[in-house]
Amino acid sequence: MSKVLLHTCCGPCASACAPVLREQGHDVALFFSNSNIDTEEEFVRRLENARVLGKADGVEVVADAYDHGDWLEHVAKGFEDEPEKGARCARCFRYSLARAAAYAAAHGYDAFTTSLTVSPHKVSKTVFEAGEDAAWSASAKSCGGSAAAVPAFLKVDFKKKDGFLRSLRRSAELGLYRQPYCGCEFSRRKSADSAISKDSH
Repeated sequence: MSKVLLHTCCGPCASACAPVLREQGHDVALFFSNSNIDTEEEFVRRLENARVLGKADGVEVVADAYDHGDWLEHVAKGFEDEPEKGARCARCFRYSLARAAAYAAAHGYDAFTTSLTVSPHKVSKTVFEAGEDAAWSASAKSCGGSAAAVPAFLKVDFKKKDGFLRSLRRSAELGLYRQPYCGCEFSRRKSADSAISKDSH
């Protein structure tokens, strides 16, 4: 049985991903790393819901340190006006998945992956590229470029086989909070703009 670290963007998304990995024979832990979230209050609310899922599925939940200031400096700075699914989002994926790769390497995991691909709002190809970049960067830092130095990134498109629909159903069953925006203040702004546009028609 291989140990897999599942980067968890939120409990609802991970609710459809952890069971798939376990069915494949993996020993799974959830890694909640989301410094993109715009307030600590929202971060804690989502983390608490990830813990509800962890308890329901009998899997460990690891909470990464929250530092939105660092995320703003290293991800969003200069990319504030990028559209959703643009360069800022790709940078955000790399930021979180780099942290997942580092944690997985430090704690003896065989591989890592992410729940991000279950969302219809995320481009799986972009997520995969970010995950592979994170794995390679971590290996280069650890031993001069050997890809065997850190866990591999598992390219799993959790949207397949009605993954998103399963996440909706499980979220309802477990009473999980489903957030109305991705996490950062820029996605919140986009969500607000979309709501205004719909109301005006």
